[in-house]
Amino acid sequence: MRALHTSDWHLGRAFKNVGMLGVQARALDQLVEVVRSERIEAVLVSGDVYDRAVPAPDAVSLLSQTLERLVDAGARVVVSSGNHDSATRLGFASALLRPAGVHLATALDDIGRGVEISGVTIYPIPYLEPTVCADHLGATERTHAAVMRAAIARVRSRHRGGPYAVLAHAVVTGGQGCESERELAAGGLSAIPARVFAGAAYVAMGHLHGPQQLTPRVNYSGSPWAMSFGEATHSKSWTLVDISTSGEVRVARAPVPVDRPLARLRGRLADLLADPRHTAAEAAWCSVVLTDPVRPLGAMDRLRARFPHAIELTFEPAGSVGAPMTYARRVQDRTPLDVCCDFVSHVRGGAGADAAERELLSSAVEAARRDRAVREDEGVAAGARTAEAS
Repeated sequence: MRALHTSDWHLGRAFKNVGMLGVQARALDQLVEVVRSERIEAVLVSGDVYDRAVPAPDAVSLLSQTLERLVDAGARVVVSSGNHDSATRLGFASALLRPAGVHLATALDDIGRGVEISGVTIYPIPYLEPTVCADHLGATERTHAAVMRAAIARVRSRHRGGPYAVLAHAVVTGGQGCESERELAAGGLSAIPARVFAGAAYVAMGHLHGPQQLTPRVNYSGSPWAMSFGEATHSKSWTLVDISTSGEVRVARAPVPVDRPLARLRGRLADLLADPRHTAAEAAWCSVVLTDPVRPLGAMDRLRARFPHAIELTFEPAGSVGAPMTYARRVQDRTPLDVCCDFVSHVRGGAGADAAERELLSSAVEAARRDRAVREDEGVAAGARTAEAS
């Protein structure tokens, strides 16, 4: 079986308030061409198809058109829901779509339902929110590792022989994240050991936006386009996978054309405007840090005279000590749990949260995240949502 693995399309997302739908549409045009030219039999999409639970109409239209074109190109499409997707909305009419060659796995009952293609069985697993679906799956603990273990046990119990592949949306131990991904659990407690997937010929992972191979069989395709300046060093690609009937696997990557590169610039305004080393950045989306001792007047307008696609500007005066920062800047690289602990330290005059308090705050952050997901119909597999409501 020849497959193409992709994930984290986040259709409808904006990049620093710049709409990305045109970028996404052009990349998906190329995806269809790759499927046709490489004679792909199966397109595997490992979650976060949409960026939010209630996608905009043009994002829904783009997905509909893309699925039609992929099937027309000769591929069957297997999709699992991610933590950004509404399982109910993404899974609408899934039973009707299966005969057409589009297989949507968004419900707990879909776990263990295989899609057989050229002697290889594909098992898509929707995103599993531990606190909501652990009991339904019979997991021993309410953790990401435990619910994935239970899901894989169900897959193994229903598999009838031959090589199989798994789609999942989660964090595998050793995977490298970036700033454009939403944390799945407070304190980074979402990691799943790769050994949980032992026995699968190929594991098509989603959630992490950088392409990476954690074992010869466990791979993240990464997102096909950048969604933050933290992805400036990523080489975006589609992952091509050949799985033989004996279970041998060959993995290659087909590059995704870069619609517009990303660049990070730092220095004094006059230097940035004159330095010839920054010529390539003139065509890039630019994030700029100015180090002038005094904030220049009209800095963004002057930058855009040379770098017309500058979309992020911050100031860090050189040599300043304790320069005031905006709230957004102070919390930029902090997790919600870190922000809560910082607040405790602030109101207590520097006395930070102890271990018990940090654990309590972590539980509160987790409960808020879970409640938001359930309330907004996001990131909870159908079936688990019903159990939670009851």
